[in-house]
Amino acid sequence: MKERVIQFGEGGFLRGFVDYFFQKLADQGLFDGSVVIVQPIEKGMCDMLMQQNCDYNLFLRGVENGQVVDEHTRISIISRCINPYTEQDDYMKLAENPDFRFIVSNTTEAGIEFVPDNRFEDKPARSFPGKLTQLLYKRYQLGLPGFIVLSCELIDHNGEELLKCCKQYAELWGLEEGFGTWLDEENDFCSTLVDRIVTGFPREEHAALCERIGEQDNMMDTAEIFHLWVIQGNHEDELPLQKAGFHVIWTDNVDPYKKRKVRILNGAHTSMVLGAHLYGLETVGECLKDEKVSALLKKCIFEEIIPTIGDTEDNRAFGGAVLERFSNPFIRHLLLSIALNSVSKFKARVLPTILEYKEQKGSYPQALVFSLAALIAFYRTDDANDGEEIMSFMKAAPVAEILKREDYWGEDLTALLPDVERWYGLIENAGMDKAYDAILAAEE
Repeated sequence: MKERVIQFGEGGFLRGFVDYFFQKLADQGLFDGSVVIVQPIEKGMCDMLMQQNCDYNLFLRGVENGQVVDEHTRISIISRCINPYTEQDDYMKLAENPDFRFIVSNTTEAGIEFVPDNRFEDKPARSFPGKLTQLLYKRYQLGLPGFIVLSCELIDHNGEELLKCCKQYAELWGLEEGFGTWLDEENDFCSTLVDRIVTGFPREEHAALCERIGEQDNMMDTAEIFHLWVIQGNHEDELPLQKAGFHVIWTDNVDPYKKRKVRILNGAHTSMVLGAHLYGLETVGECLKDEKVSALLKKCIFEEIIPTIGDTEDNRAFGGAVLERFSNPFIRHLLLSIALNSVSKFKARVLPTILEYKEQKGSYPQALVFSLAALIAFYRTDDANDGEEIMSFMKAAPVAEILKREDYWGEDLTALLPDVERWYGLIENAGMDKAYDAILAAEE
């Protein structure tokens, strides 16, 4: 099988999402190709994958069309892994293969970043866009065709931002003007939206699942059965995802789908998990079974988030689907896993709704403001997991100083101080149980 896909990222998400699609396309005879994984950071899991010949087992479980689904797929679409920090020559040789047509990536929300101190001579450049620019420039020099680039990072206009970074490196490194033209004309940097809850390695179920499949698999992956991939552009002729039966939308504008997903699904996650952890819960499933936590979640979704972005039938249906997905009995989605880097997540997922709600209705949405107070209380604990500077500051600084941090929130949030202090004081002094009672009884 020809190698046709270069994939930046070996984490659970891409292996439970994109690699699953390529596997199923190949199984149906709709795609003749394999995937080569490039490890985007120095320390990763490529060695572990290579120890298993890059094969692993994926379990997709949930409720689909009212029926319980428990699907097992053996993923064997990955041909090899390359660590450019130790295998730079092998990495750059990827540019020489004319069979490569697709590049996919998920290097986290911080991965698409222009870092000016990266040099063209670095082996490799430290940033993901820097590494990619090195590879693409060699491809250009060889006179070979470009790529369809599918960025899966959770940032707005991810494909456009990645192209922008590549052009910045081309300018910084003094690469010829023709390379910039080639980037534009011979490549399609598609912005995409990905939606699937991937819960990763099933630590507590691992032994039982290994027994079920009859083999030891240390790279096993798990996810929900639900999926949605919205891609700006249309390459169904080369990548027949819709023909294969997947919920894939080719569109000229990802933004409406992106906004709905980030605000409702991701916003619901981020606004719920920190308070729920302080309340003593461990998983999303427990949250949906708890009367108070689930009531506050519904209040956030249906009384604050959806009225802000558009109280339409489609959005309410999406909100209902989110509740079903959170209730998935097969997924043990740990709150502390979702809580990673909560400051940046809150800024992207929840804060825009708070500010737009205020602009539209003249007051702040109290359930979402409550979640900001819970975030501050959570960062006072030792369970926070974020950048060292953020954790150190959040743990000790007064609430007023935290809200002033424009580098955290994008603007000074001092106007929120009375409401945040109200809920924060209640959480700290009366505890989360009483705080939940108060916010559920509060009128907007």
